Amino acid sequence: MESADEIKTLEEDGINWRSRILYPTLIGGIVGGGIGAVSKHRKVHGLANMSATYATNLAIVTGCYCGGREIVKASRHSGPDDLLDSAIAGFGTGAILGRLQGGVRGAIRYSIGIAIVGTGVDYAGIKLRPVLKEMYESVVGGEKKDSWLRWPEWLPIQVLDEEAIAAKQAREEQLRARIRDLTKEESEGQ
Repeated sequence: MESADEIKTLEEDGINWRSRILYPTLIGGIVGGGIGAVSKHRKVHGLANMSATYATNLAIVTGCYCGGREIVKASRHSGPDDLLDSAIAGFGTGAILGRLQGGVRGAIRYSIGIAIVGTGVDYAGIKLRPVLKEMYESVVGGEKKDSWLRWPEWLPIQVLDEEAIAAKQAREEQLRARIRDLTKEESEGQ
């Protein structure tokens, strides 16, 4: 057992509760609200009621799952991206929430479902993290330190430097001259 001098805070112990529990719960609530907005039951029960119901339910499930995942991670002393933690937390969360909703059969169905979905979302998050980080750095980070926002190279809207502006103005002037010549030829031809 740890002494009073050795007790660590959540941040010191490696649990970043904002990014690992709070943000996924908020995102789950937003996604649940969106699902409720397109639900077939919205015509009977009302759009606001269904959106709020779905948002609340998905936020509760997400919060319980993420909290369970962090408890399993702390008890197993594993890394943040261990998918076994996700599966165990999904089974545990699903068993508890399913038991409350539908008895023993509900516990079995919910535990399998939440374990599969939760582990799948965690796996997708692990695989997408480098892509999202690269996209974030292409917009915010980069070699230009004088600007906090940098447009991606593939975006047609670009901030031009002086040389690029001069080249663009020269191309526009050539285009204007060609248009003047064409209109002059048309007026003479008539």
